[in-house]
Amino acid sequence: MTAAMVGAAHDSAATVADDGVLQKDRLGISVWCSVAWLAVLALSAVFADLLPLFDPSDTRAGIPNSVPTSQNWLGTDALGRDLLSRTIYGARVSLVVGVSAVLLSSVVGGLIGMVAGYFKRKVEAVTLFGADVLMAFPTLLLAASIVAFTDSRGLVTVVLAIALIYLGPTIRIVRALTLSTSNREFVTAARSLGATNARIIRREIMPNVVPTLMSMMIVAVAGAIVAEGGLAYLNLSVAPPTPTWGAMIAAGKPKIDESLYPVLVPGGALFLTVLSLTLIGDAIQKRQARNTGAI
Repeated sequence: MTAAMVGAAHDSAATVADDGVLQKDRLGISVWCSVAWLAVLALSAVFADLLPLFDPSDTRAGIPNSVPTSQNWLGTDALGRDLLSRTIYGARVSLVVGVSAVLLSSVVGGLIGMVAGYFKRKVEAVTLFGADVLMAFPTLLLAASIVAFTDSRGLVTVVLAIALIYLGPTIRIVRALTLSTSNREFVTAARSLGATNARIIRREIMPNVVPTLMSMMIVAVAGAIVAEGGLAYLNLSVAPPTPTWGAMIAAGKPKIDESLYPVLVPGGALFLTVLSLTLIGDAIQKRQARNTGAI
């Protein structure tokens, strides 16, 4: 959520036709390619058990460090395990961790941020202090410390660790959005009509904050997937034999001079996934900014 936007969405801006009619914005081909990649990846991960794939832990899938063949389409790793199968099964961990961590931090941080931005004063001071404490730690170091301290490498622990590093930025962003929304006329009108604070937050502020937060969540998922890959590379993510992209890259690095595929395949999947999420999130944010400016 605080990561810099990578690249541009290549979406065409709204144009005015010869008759003066404002044409509808269209997403560029790069965004549609990103959507297609994420759809194929997600469907493959969900239905991996139904696909004609090797067992990701089967060391007899092919010759160790094999190049792509008709049997092993993306080659094999140093133990003879099929890279296509391991990459697809590894996508399960990356997508589940990325989406779950960002969703958790957005729900918790969003509620805290809205309360802080609406009530201000002491509530805001305490909330911002807690957010600043979380943001003071290097993100990957904080997540790695949590996993190492708990001595647990389960999926839940990894999700909680990554969600915690996004909690501080989420609180600050939602608090800023709430501050700008709470000063608008329709909120003042709701107060004058006797609406309770809970009703104002639920009916007036939340509908105006959530769309912007959701567009930022898409980019945040990309960062969370990278964080999980970093933890897996350090052997601090989900424990074997469950394959993860980061662990696959770490395992293939020592013998990269013998075969590039054990590093290239999971690394390429990680790159394309993060790039696709970033392009989609950037396109949505640009469209929201244009629509807001047009009002």
